[in-house]
Amino acid sequence: MSKKRNWKRIVLRIAAILLAIVFIVIAIFVYRFTIPKTDASIHKKFEDEIYKPYISRIQYKDYLVRVFSMQKAIDTTLPILIFVHGSPGSGMDFKRYLADSELNINSNLITYDRVGYSTNETEEVLSDLEQELEVLRQVIPVKDIAKVILIGYSYGGTIVAATPENFRSKILLAPAIKGEFEPRFWLMNLFNWEITKSFMPHLFNNAAKEKRYHLTELSAYENKWANSSAQVKSIHGDKDRIVPYQNSLYLRSKFDKDQFELITIPGGNHGLLWNQFDLIKREIIKDINE
Repeated sequence: MSKKRNWKRIVLRIAAILLAIVFIVIAIFVYRFTIPKTDASIHKKFEDEIYKPYISRIQYKDYLVRVFSMQKAIDTTLPILIFVHGSPGSGMDFKRYLADSELNINSNLITYDRVGYSTNETEEVLSDLEQELEVLRQVIPVKDIAKVILIGYSYGGTIVAATPENFRSKILLAPAIKGEFEPRFWLMNLFNWEITKSFMPHLFNNAAKEKRYHLTELSAYENKWANSSAQVKSIHGDKDRIVPYQNSLYLRSKFDKDQFELITIPGGNHGLLWNQFDLIKREIIKDINE
């Protein structure tokens, strides 16, 4: 019996090691896709587009935050769209939206790289939502926030949802709202163990830190989600395994019916930012025209 038990342990260890190796290989592949690009690389990606970004930086404490603006100067007669990315991610996650002609004609478009997801490989993520909100406020280029439409994806949707200001509207794309809904993936242990953590891309370690913050940080906003009078729209796939659909259902319960709209994507997953472009753009256009 002892020999059988030993064999089982050996097989389990080998399986765990192989699984960890596969995960690391996948993480490196995804990292190459999500790694923040240099300014020159970003300009190159837009070289065939009609509209091209103006890149600048703002100071937040000891950090330089890279900002992408699709208009050289703000047209104050038009709404201002501010896009906030998730974890991991970058402002370039919204590239298709930033390059879209209809959106550019009808609005000012702005996004930025959140702290911890810049080209600085040693930069740590911010530890709470209040600091994230401070950065977002500095990115917004006008005082008249009645013209501002915020669009946030995943944890970027969390940040947008947490804003207490009365913006024109908020569009949340698969937002994380309640810590207890966070999936407890076994593979997250790889970001806790020192032996595996050191092999992980810095951006992924930062994203894992934010996931851990969710467990305590989100509960502090339990009674704050509806503090703003802005119209709120949440777009969420009901088969999202990364940020479960229950988050948007729960958020809906915090609002009056006339302030909150939930748009459900049947069978939709967490990749809606990319695979539901037409739907999301249509909803943005609606808010622009209201």
